[in-house]
Amino acid sequence: MTPRTALGALHGGALLVGFAGVLGKLAATTPTVIVFARAGFAALALTLFIRWAGKRRWQALSLTHGLRQVLAGVLLCVHWVAFFLAVKTAGVAVATLGFATFPAFTVALEALLFRERVGAREMLLLALVSAGLVLVTPHFDLRSEATGGLLWGVFSGLTFALLSLANRVSAGQLPAAQAALCQNLIVALCLAPLAAPQLTQLNTIDWLWLGLLGVFCTGLAHGLFIASLAVVKARVAAMVFTLEPVYGIAFAWLLFAETPSPRMLAGAALIVAAILLAGLKPRRQPAP
Repeated sequence: MTPRTALGALHGGALLVGFAGVLGKLAATTPTVIVFARAGFAALALTLFIRWAGKRRWQALSLTHGLRQVLAGVLLCVHWVAFFLAVKTAGVAVATLGFATFPAFTVALEALLFRERVGAREMLLLALVSAGLVLVTPHFDLRSEATGGLLWGVFSGLTFALLSLANRVSAGQLPAAQAALCQNLIVALCLAPLAAPQLTQLNTIDWLWLGLLGVFCTGLAHGLFIASLAVVKARVAAMVFTLEPVYGIAFAWLLFAETPSPRMLAGAALIVAAILLAGLKPRRQPAP
C-alpha cells in the first residue's frame, strides 16, 4: 500500500464509520447487544474474505503478538460500548463530535509513548480541529443528557486513540484482515455473556441494521484503518478520521432531520480545512 492509497483507504473507512452511529440509533436494543452483534457480523465477513482471497495463509501468532491483539480487542470493545452509550444518550451528532476528540489524545500519547516531536504544522492542524470541535459542541451542562452523551463520546475518543497506537505497534506483523478478525472475535467473546440473553428480543429489522453495521461499517472500515497504519502515522490517520463527525452530522441531517446550526456548520468547515491541509505534502528541505 502506497501513501496515496493509504489516505484513500482512511477516507473510505471514515465515511463508513460515520454511518455507524446512524445504524446504532436505528437498532432498538442496548449498546451491549449492538457491539456484540457488530463484532460478530464483522468477524463473519472477515472470515469469508480471508477464505475467498486465499493468497496468504493464516499467520501463526506468537505469545507477544497474541497479547497485543487481546489488548487491542479489549480497547475496541470499550470504545464501541462508550460510543453507542453516547449515541443512545445524546444522539448521533453529539456522539460523533465527542469521539472526534481522539486526534488530540493521539498526538499527546504519541509524543509521550513514542517520544516523537510534534511539529508546528501538526500543531496548526490540531488547533484547527480543536476550534472546529469547540464550535460544534452543544451547550455544556452537567445536568443534561447531551453533556453526559458528549462525555461518553470523549471517553470513546480516548480509547480509540489508545487502540490506534496499539495497532501501530503491531502493524505489518499480521495481515490487516487477520488482525481485524482477531480483534472483533475478542470483542464478541467479551460481551457474549451479557448480550446472549437479549438476542431473542431483536426483530428482523434490527438484525438487518446490525448486519450492515458489522459487515460494512466495521469489517471493511476496520480492515482499511489497520492496513493504512502500516504506511502512515497514527496522528495522520487521526486527522483523517476527524471527518467522521462531519459525515455523522450529514447522515443525521438527512435521515433524522437533525438540522445543524450555523455554528455547527462553521466548526465542520474548520475540520474539513484541517483534513485538506493534512493531505498536502510538506515542502522538502534543501540538502545541506
